[in-house]
Amino acid sequence: MPRSCRDCLPMMPTELSAVLPARHIQEECGVFGVYAPETTDVAPLAYYALYALQHRGQESAGIAVRRGGQLLLRKAPGLVPEVFDKKTLSDLSGADAAIGHVRYAYDGAERDTFRAQPLLVRHAAGDMALCYNGKLVNARQLRMESETRGGIFQTGTDAEIISHIIVREHLRTNTTEDAILNAMHYMIGAYSLIVLDGKKLIAARDPNGYRPLCIGRVGGCWCAASESCAFEALGGEMVRDVEPGEVVVLTEDGPVSRNVNILARHALCSFELIYFARPDSVIDGVSVDLFRREAGRRLARRSSVEADIVVGVPDSGLSAAQGFAEASGIPYAMGLMKNRYIPRTFIQPTQGQREQSVRIKLNAMGSTVRGKRVILVDDSIVRGTTSARLVKLLRDSGAAEVHFKVSAPPFLNPCYFGTSLPDCRELAAHGRTEEEVCSLIGADSLQYLTVVSAGAIATPVLPAITPYLCPTATDAPRNPRNHFFALKIRRSRYVYFQIRCLRRRRCGRDRRL
Repeated sequence: MPRSCRDCLPMMPTELSAVLPARHIQEECGVFGVYAPETTDVAPLAYYALYALQHRGQESAGIAVRRGGQLLLRKAPGLVPEVFDKKTLSDLSGADAAIGHVRYAYDGAERDTFRAQPLLVRHAAGDMALCYNGKLVNARQLRMESETRGGIFQTGTDAEIISHIIVREHLRTNTTEDAILNAMHYMIGAYSLIVLDGKKLIAARDPNGYRPLCIGRVGGCWCAASESCAFEALGGEMVRDVEPGEVVVLTEDGPVSRNVNILARHALCSFELIYFARPDSVIDGVSVDLFRREAGRRLARRSSVEADIVVGVPDSGLSAAQGFAEASGIPYAMGLMKNRYIPRTFIQPTQGQREQSVRIKLNAMGSTVRGKRVILVDDSIVRGTTSARLVKLLRDSGAAEVHFKVSAPPFLNPCYFGTSLPDCRELAAHGRTEEEVCSLIGADSLQYLTVVSAGAIATPVLPAITPYLCPTATDAPRNPRNHFFALKIRRSRYVYFQIRCLRRRRCGRDRRL
């Protein structure tokens, strides 16, 4: 068994030891904000928007509103319709602005209200509500610095750390947006942020644009959300994306832009397009559905497998499967039926829970696949739990052959910007060849989308996607033994973050990439 990438590292710089991520998997969430000065009740708008973003978080939900200059908050563990009923929404009526949050917790912690967002902070400069999606790689360092100054924390969330930094900077500045601009110089990582105070609604995105955030309009209301599908659910439309490093203040006249002075390149997390986002969303100018369809087409062009039907894995694998069928000429068929009330399986905290979720999440349609050579298309292989189960389901239902096609490159190492896993050895593709992964999941053949193809789909809109998938990026500083990406923070200080380990003997780098 190959060792962890972290075990392969030589002695690290002092700066790195302070920013190495915690062991547990972190969170991927959805955020929403609406400013409607001409509307007397924005809570229902936030409710329906969060409902549209439910796929981004199923652990807890919360809404904070501004009524008469005062902030009110309701949040609890559970799905959006479980947390908010008619009475709860009526208690939030009469507001002119609101922010909302749905949360995924990857760390296996119990569902509780403390970790739910938004956070409501009362401080000397006024009240503030905050909701956040992402991961700070220097969270522990920032928390320690705050605690040495007397800061008190109630939870272990990054959102609470961010709130401390914003409050501290607010005492030095005149406005909340200036405080956020200053705070972004200290925050290293991936994040989308929406803040509501007594006067303003503010949205901010990390300088690299890892996490999506966009601006939309619903009638006379201005909104911000993780995905554009939230606006369409309200009968509105997307106006534009929040640019990397941009802070946007939503006013009656529209968005007012401010930019943090950090030089960075655009590097959207590829998993947003491949897996997390809804197909009807548009992220950074790229249609999620069209991206996945093109991924399926490119898989088909490189495929030499003869088959009778193409089957997609609901939901994020369906678009790629349709694209594969279009390019290959092989008929598309609905071979798997999904129970839509089961959360995403790779996020479950234990292997037993993941396997149980898979068993009740998907069922094979025997009448469709019996006696057929099946091409099964999925968005990714993470641990391989779901993939192996699906292959077995199809075989038990009578499929003659099962050929597995993956519309993403191999997931080789943890990502510490929000979709991380505690150990790279949990990843099916880490340290294994394509043939070994194929044997692991029990398929007749296995094919991944190449890194070059994945990057080319989004180019030129997202030209920087390829380096974050490929360990052979040409524009990052290199070490003879390891590959690091350097973020320049405040002139001369560098914090090094490991993107990919290139030590072939220990980490089993796949040369096909």
